[in-house]
Amino acid sequence: MSRCLMLAAVLGAVVLAPALAADAQSATQPNPAQENGNPINDQGSSYNYRSYITSVAPSTPGLSLEVLEFADRLVLTNRTGRTVTVYGYEGEPYARVLGDGAVEVNTSSPAYYLNQNFYGQVTVPPSASARATPRWTVVDRTGQFEWHDHRIHWMSPVPPAKVTDRSRRTKIFDWRVPIQVGARQGAVDGQLFWVPEEGTKTPVGAIVALIVVVLAGISLVLFVRRRRRTGGPPSTGAGPGGEEPPGAAVREAW
Repeated sequence: MSRCLMLAAVLGAVVLAPALAADAQSATQPNPAQENGNPINDQGSSYNYRSYITSVAPSTPGLSLEVLEFADRLVLTNRTGRTVTVYGYEGEPYARVLGDGAVEVNTSSPAYYLNQNFYGQVTVPPSASARATPRWTVVDRTGQFEWHDHRIHWMSPVPPAKVTDRSRRTKIFDWRVPIQVGARQGAVDGQLFWVPEEGTKTPVGAIVALIVVVLAGISLVLFVRRRRRTGGPPSTGAGPGGEEPPGAAVREAW
C-alpha cells in the first residue's frame, strides 16, 4: 500500500508542479500592463499598500482621478474646459491643468521638489516657498497630470504600527488632496490600507486538484492490482499443465 501512495504522490506532484509555480509567480510579480513606463521598484511603492479614492469634490463632468500602482501616484484628467488646480502640502498651488489641456507646475512650490522622490528625500531650494509668487512652467499639453503625492502613501519602508498582523487587511489612515475646479474649492478624499500578499497563500483550487489526483492514483493502482490477482496471465514459473510448482512463492504485481 505504501508503494501505491508513493506513486500517487509522485503523479500529483508531476501534474501540478507547473500550475503551482505559475500561480505563485502571478501572485508575486507585477503586471506589465500596469507599469505605465514608471517601474514600481524604482519608486519604493509596495504591493502591501492599497490607496483608494473615496470621493472627488466638486463632482464635475469631465474630471477624473485615479490611483496608479497601488499607492504610488495620482493621475488627474481634465476635460471640463476649466482650470483644475492641485494644492501642495502647505496650501500653495502646486500644479494645474488648464481648460485647453496645458499642464503647468509651480516651480516655486516645495511640493514640486518633494514629489520627485517617493519618500521626499530631496533638498528643497531656498527659493521654493509656499509664500513665494508662483512660477508656472508648461510640462505637457495632454490635459492629464501624473504625480507622486505623499499624502496617499506610507512614508517609510517600515510598516506602520497599526499593522499588528501582516496577514490581515488593515486601514492605515484617511487622506485628502485639496483641489480647485474653476472657482470652486474641493478635495480628493481617500483611504490607505495594508493588504497581505496573495502569494503567501496556497491556492485552494490547487489543493483540491492535488487531492483529486492522489485519490485517482490510488484507485488506479488498486484496480490494476485486483486485475492482476484475479485475471492476469499465468505465471512464467508454472509447471506442466499450467500449475505452479510446489513451494513456488506467490508474487504480487507491486
